[in-house]
Amino acid sequence: MHRKVYVDPDIFALEMERIYGQIWIYIGHDSQVPYTGDYVASQIAGHQIVMVRGADDSVNVVYNRCPHKGAMLVPEGTGNTRRLFRCPYHGWTFHLDGTMMTAPLKNGYEGTCFDPANPEFHMTRLARVERYRGFVFASMAAEGPTLQEFLGGAITSIDNLCDRSPVGEVEVAGGVFRVMQQSNWKVFYENLHDTMHPMVTHESSVVAARQQYRALPEGSPMPLELLVMDGNGEPYPFWESLELRGFDNGHGYMEAIFNPNAGNDPAMQEYKAAMHAAYGEARTAEILGMNRHNTVIYGSGSPHTVFQQFRVIRPVAVDRTLIEIYTFRLKGAPPAVFERALLYANVINSPSSNVMPDDIEVYNRVQLGNQNTVGGEWVSMHRYHGTDRKLEDGSVSINGTSELPMRNQFAAWRRYMLAGDPA
Repeated sequence: MHRKVYVDPDIFALEMERIYGQIWIYIGHDSQVPYTGDYVASQIAGHQIVMVRGADDSVNVVYNRCPHKGAMLVPEGTGNTRRLFRCPYHGWTFHLDGTMMTAPLKNGYEGTCFDPANPEFHMTRLARVERYRGFVFASMAAEGPTLQEFLGGAITSIDNLCDRSPVGEVEVAGGVFRVMQQSNWKVFYENLHDTMHPMVTHESSVVAARQQYRALPEGSPMPLELLVMDGNGEPYPFWESLELRGFDNGHGYMEAIFNPNAGNDPAMQEYKAAMHAAYGEARTAEILGMNRHNTVIYGSGSPHTVFQQFRVIRPVAVDRTLIEIYTFRLKGAPPAVFERALLYANVINSPSSNVMPDDIEVYNRVQLGNQNTVGGEWVSMHRYHGTDRKLEDGSVSINGTSELPMRNQFAAWRRYMLAGDPA
């Protein structure tokens, strides 16, 4: 790929129009808005949006804009609007589905085109909104594939995350980490399945984890908080043995580094007992045996089914990307399972962890290096090129250090970007 795809503002603007303006984008989980008027306000491609629980228990997604002067109805973040939206500028009010209720001193509009029934005076709804097992997606395009058609094989990761609950449901819990990365949005997607970087980029945290472990009494098991850091230090043959899967539309997954459910401590015994009671031993083994690390849902982010995370990726500018890290609770599972997920979030995904800052640093170096107009024009994605094994809905690597995921993402990127060109 040419370096300009990471640094050119015009290309970024076209991506927001032809990718983010067309495909299905993850908005949030319906557990974030449990009560009427609860909302989550965020953005897609620079457009302010808000997900809100309606009075009829629906989940609506509307543009966060008053049609009067264009003011945002609510600030970014979460809150409750009670049973209506009220503009903080002039007091126009709207139902929770965005339709207009009233405006102060309506007699001032007599003889004009003002009409509360006219959609031009409503908060505009996004063209399409769908929910899948509590996960809310929206598209700004009126036409296109259904959500399930778009997700394709990546939908199995959402299923697996939910199925890890004894009752088949998850909920967002434990707050959110928000990180503004000084890099292009595509760099993070590429890195999610980049198995050649961990032992290099994260060397310092691996060394620290091993030093800490050696200080424990001889024969002690490695604590989970050290184990999750130590995993990045596996030798190259280990990474070569992993499976990398690319699905159509840019999605994919990476096989997990280790399986925390393989242990047999009291907490895991209690969890497995609850799973056996809900699903039976055979189905439980199937659910917990789907051992994936990062899944890529292109344009939305990355769920991590084993540790119940979802890293939401929001492009802000050509060189700025907002990352939001959410943790899910498995309903019906013992509290220790959620505590393990929180531990992982803090050790690996927290802005103050020993691991995430390594990635943020190298992402920024990639961004700065590709701004260099004389240092080289191309970015290499040749590793194991030509060896990807084609499948009906994508491809799979023959080696776990292949750059298949990057090639798969850019194949989708090229198709999206060219789809808007006139014939």
